[in-house]
Amino acid sequence: MFGFGMPELIVILVILLVVFGPGKLPQLGASLGGAIRNFKKAQQEDGKVINPPGEGKQDQSEKDQ
Repeated sequence: MFGFGMPELIVILVILLVVFGPGKLPQLGASLGGAIRNFKKAQQEDGKVINPPGEGKQDQSEKDQ
């Protein structure tokens, strides 16, 4: 996982615990998990939502006629 070993992950967790406190860590984890979930969902829907360049201009000119 990005070249991090167990000692590095423990040090990062301790630093997060000191900075944010034990009450905020579950909220931080939940928001991080939600952000990752939304990012993956956006990647899967990438081709469905965004129109190729120039396609919107054709639709607009057809409406004008």
